[in-house]
Amino acid sequence: MREKALIDSLNGKTSKRPPFWFMRQAGRYLSEYRELRSRTGGFIDLCLNRAASTEVTLQPIRRFDPDAAILFSDILIVPYGLGMDVRFEEGKGPILDAVRDAKGLDKLSINKNWARIESTYETVDAVRSQLGSDKTLIGFSGSPWTVATYMVEGKSSKDYAIVKGWAYRETEVFERLINLLVAATIKHLSLQIDSGADVIKIFDTWAGVLSPAEYQKWVIKPSAEICSELKRRYPDVKIIGFPKGVGVGYIDFVSKVDVDGVAVDTSVPPKWAAEFLQNKVTVQGNLDPIVLTEGGDKMIDQARNIRESLQNGPFIFNLGHGVLPNTPVENLIELAEFLKTPLE
Repeated sequence: MREKALIDSLNGKTSKRPPFWFMRQAGRYLSEYRELRSRTGGFIDLCLNRAASTEVTLQPIRRFDPDAAILFSDILIVPYGLGMDVRFEEGKGPILDAVRDAKGLDKLSINKNWARIESTYETVDAVRSQLGSDKTLIGFSGSPWTVATYMVEGKSSKDYAIVKGWAYRETEVFERLINLLVAATIKHLSLQIDSGADVIKIFDTWAGVLSPAEYQKWVIKPSAEICSELKRRYPDVKIIGFPKGVGVGYIDFVSKVDVDGVAVDTSVPPKWAAEFLQNKVTVQGNLDPIVLTEGGDKMIDQARNIRESLQNGPFIFNLGHGVLPNTPVENLIELAEFLKTPLE
């Protein structure tokens, strides 16, 4: 086995056998996860239970031997560390007490409540000590914009009208929230790196809902600030950005943000990514999570097309978004075996 093949790829190296891992590779599709989850209380409790979150992080490594483990946690750990109440309700997803004005902002603190998420960094350390030397450990955070959508909307949203409206209406106040999240994200990721993370991924799941000007203001600028500061502190750390759904905006992202890799969503043609992105950064992507639930020839054919399109440049195989809960684990095992075999 190669020494940290995923980091080799982020250093610009190519390979006939691409390194791979899967977003949400630890989770509900695994029976061992469901069994452990039933004994752990709420979802936030699971994320902050060092022994349990360490076990969940390692479960997919045992199942199909990917090149990386990604910390089992959640992007809403940051607002929890800022003092917000965060809970997950079955069938509804995350619920937060919304912040929608300066008064609400004043209640948040980057220092006052951070101790309640310190176990996250203990988990990183515990995983690192149990992970093979050939495996990359990925730490992560949500981006300021995407985390802000949950903090302001108070839950998932169909149109993001509340958060977008606030950003248009009271731009300076909203910018205070974004700046707080930039600082909190740098702190959160720095502590993960200090604890043993090799690579950082920044998830901007809702980047694609913004107009071009707002995309520059609330995605590009904060992302550039975070990555610049992390690179200043940790010159050797590798960073993967994921501004999901931004289409041609990916080009601007890799030009203006100091990332080593960019994850592309399922809508991005792999050949387009090879032409317009791969000359600047490593490309990660981008199998449709739905085809993974179906498996069989359609799954392998799509995976082969992605590999053939991107194999001549630095490339990490992944999905276009996370593994879905109804995905048969056998499909991931079959896909992993295909990815471990060089193309003819």
